[in-house]
Amino acid sequence: MLAVIFDMDGVLMDSEPAICEAAILGLKEYGVTAVPDDFKPFVGAGEDRFIGGVAEKYGLVYKPEMKRRVYEIYLEIVKDRIKVFEGVHDLLKLLKEKEIPMALASSADRIKVDANLKSAEIPMRLFNAIISGENVERKKPAPDVFLKAAQAMGVNPVNCVVVEDAVNGIAAAKAAGMKCIAVVSSFPREQLVEANPDYICNDIPDVQQKLIELIDTESAI
Repeated sequence: MLAVIFDMDGVLMDSEPAICEAAILGLKEYGVTAVPDDFKPFVGAGEDRFIGGVAEKYGLVYKPEMKRRVYEIYLEIVKDRIKVFEGVHDLLKLLKEKEIPMALASSADRIKVDANLKSAEIPMRLFNAIISGENVERKKPAPDVFLKAAQAMGVNPVNCVVVEDAVNGIAAAKAAGMKCIAVVSSFPREQLVEANPDYICNDIPDVQQKLIELIDTESAI
């Protein structure tokens, strides 16, 4: 049976600008003047690395309280800032109707996952499993979060298709032995091509078409 594992940020919704703004404001309180491009290499690697990587770039030793402060800011600004990508609700509904197992697997902490899903009005019950950063020791590009999702669904990793937007996530999916659909949202197509996913889609409706093709092929076997 085919199963689908979704990354969250940059795939189902666009919350990267909000977490980036929160991180900039949070780090500013520690004397760091960061800019959005500083965070690009750490997209998809979890907030410890997202914040810590930039802090270290500016010579600041990362401390857990930095993340706590960033989340305080994030939870205040995210309520009105989440943008659900066109076609997401239709895709999730379709897969549910087809009884395709679905998981959400994010390097983000559960507090962020819950806040994003609530703001995006995506019911948690749609997913057979939700795996967040606290559930694994190693974040993307390690495969742990995707392997944990497959285990939670009771599906062999080779039967899973990951939908990702980030280079780190593509690497994680490949390391897990899963097929990967990359959607062009957070990174230029050229960078995604270099990461070598199985498929590249322009948007969520394009992803839906590819998933239906894969599901139909699986059913015909």
